[in-house]
Amino acid sequence: MTLVHVFPGQGAQRVGMGGEVLARFPHLVAQAESQLGWSIRELCAQGPTERLSDTRFTQPAVYVVSALSYLAHVRDSGEVPTLFAGHSLGEYTALFAGGAYDFLTGLEIVAQRGRLMAEAPPGAMAAVIGLSHEAVRTALLEADEGGVTLANLNLADQVVVAGSPEALDRVTPPLKTAGATAVTRLRVSGAFHSSLMAEPAERFRAFLDGYRFNRLRIATLSNVTAAPHEQETLHELLGRQMVEPVNWVGCMDYMLRKPDPEVVDVGPGAVLARLVERHRAARAAGGGLGRS
Repeated sequence: MTLVHVFPGQGAQRVGMGGEVLARFPHLVAQAESQLGWSIRELCAQGPTERLSDTRFTQPAVYVVSALSYLAHVRDSGEVPTLFAGHSLGEYTALFAGGAYDFLTGLEIVAQRGRLMAEAPPGAMAAVIGLSHEAVRTALLEADEGGVTLANLNLADQVVVAGSPEALDRVTPPLKTAGATAVTRLRVSGAFHSSLMAEPAERFRAFLDGYRFNRLRIATLSNVTAAPHEQETLHELLGRQMVEPVNWVGCMDYMLRKPDPEVVDVGPGAVLARLVERHRAARAAGGGLGRS
């Protein structure tokens, strides 16, 4: 059996998340709050939702809850996974679990990531259900909306697109005409993994240059390559991740090639393991072969 832990990204946040795990690690939570200058416990318990959905607050909050959930899982079960993966922001929690840096260093990195991403031009994201990746690309090309791009490849027939709010409004009818069963806006505050993040990504790369990461103790997948991170390219790939699509289909393919994979969601929400099971079923039926 191959135990895989997967960590969520933005969109997993909700008021009320993490109460139990935050109470279990008061010392780490106090250190996190001192570093951030605001209360994780208060935000997670009371919101408001608008603030919790602001990327400047979403990223530290989801990271803290996910990282502490991982520590609790290992403490309770005694099981140490053999593979980690995270979706977008979740990749940073996965790297913490894999040993690239300590808890507070990871928090410092994701907090800066959130601040920089908040400075990008206004943007939005939408989930497109029922079309292949290529069909979405074709519909966007025919609609002449080059500013809307594929941001998350979540399943063979589930893609997240990103762009300006106005551009997303314009492409919704063509996507539905092309056969999308739904085009649904996400609870995020920017067009992540798109060209609108180009300037923040440049500044983030410069910020990351100030860190020396530890060699990973446990294999951790890159969202960009859908393969385990290598020490020599870790900084580069984290910089690229902000402007390139999250290849979650590729990450799931990698997991499913492992012997008897058991995929466990760690952190708020329980979406990623379900995606893996849906992808596994589609592969078995011959319909989910990781097209991109």
